[in-house]
Amino acid sequence: MDLTDNTAEAGFREVVKGFIAEHGDKGRMGGGRGSGEESGWSSDARERMKGWREALVDRGWIAPAWPKEFGGAGLSVKEQFIFNEELAEAGLMNVGGFGVMMLGPTLMVHGTDEQKAEILPKILAGEVVWCQGWSEPGAGSDLASLQTRAARDGDEYVLNGQKIWTTGAQHATRMYMLARTDPDAPKHRGISMLMLNMDDPGVSVRPLTTMANQQTFNEVFFEDVRVPVKNRIGEENRGWYAGMTLTDFERSGIGNSVGTQRALRGTLAYAKKAPAQETVLATSGTWKLDFVDRWIEADIARLFSHLNNSIQDKGMVPNHEASMSKLFTTELNQKIAKTTLKLFGLYGLLWDRKRDEAMKGRAATGYLSSVSSTLAGGTSEIQRNIIATRGLSLPRG
Repeated sequence: MDLTDNTAEAGFREVVKGFIAEHGDKGRMGGGRGSGEESGWSSDARERMKGWREALVDRGWIAPAWPKEFGGAGLSVKEQFIFNEELAEAGLMNVGGFGVMMLGPTLMVHGTDEQKAEILPKILAGEVVWCQGWSEPGAGSDLASLQTRAARDGDEYVLNGQKIWTTGAQHATRMYMLARTDPDAPKHRGISMLMLNMDDPGVSVRPLTTMANQQTFNEVFFEDVRVPVKNRIGEENRGWYAGMTLTDFERSGIGNSVGTQRALRGTLAYAKKAPAQETVLATSGTWKLDFVDRWIEADIARLFSHLNNSIQDKGMVPNHEASMSKLFTTELNQKIAKTTLKLFGLYGLLWDRKRDEAMKGRAATGYLSSVSSTLAGGTSEIQRNIIATRGLSLPRG
């Protein structure tokens, strides 16, 4: 695993830094974590990010991983890593969203020529905002148990069922999703991947309020929604394999690991200038020890990201290594949130963003928001199973 840049890579890093210095202020949302999904932003946030998107489009970096033949930047694996690392260090994000990160690359593999010609340019231009219809009330970690039904009716599917935990569905214009097209087939073999419009008749969205009082997730209901067969991605009843291709593109690491370090630096800077009565620094020596532990762990999380990048740079796909990184980093996010809350004592319970204490309530909301980090994208239990079976070759229980 090489942690250094060669001459060409160092030169590219300077180019990225120069671009950020010139355009970065357009894309800062206030303490960014280095990753994000634009379909989950408010209307005001999306409006403020237009300038940043336009700058990325003009530079050809809105889709850094896409091949040039599809309108992307065609960056190498290491260049993508450098690009994402520098954005994360600056508290910025690439605003392509689900479309750029996951659907676009999946269409390049499984889509028809017509789908590529119609959809890929719109993704690059930001004309559509996508959401992902994956989880259901009875199908989360065991996604292949999904029951949303798409019954074939000539040149259309009739869609009925429900999705849940759908990030940004209340703002999205389109959805890609998995539905069961053959209820009699083994569960992995009777699924198809479809695309639909969020304003199609029969589609309804109900925002969910989290314990942190945020509406990031949604329930989505389908009642006799008619989806053209031409909007299917890949073969009928083989959507599971297209979906797993997309899941590979979902895996990331450097933005999240850099984000943990940014969060720690922000907490430390606030602690140094906060009024003495607002923190426990004067009365507790254990917080400082906790902070040191978190900082060391954040360095380890960053090394996991470098490991995954090294594997990709050799033309391979990180498998159990990606699960190790995801497991470690998401559990670290919860530790950081707990350490931050501990810093402020009773002040950490304040939620009011209009008050100055406890980082304007971010200590409390960050603690509550971190609960879901070990659930989203595959639970910690699922990640441990992958590590055990694929990484350590242990038998399945």
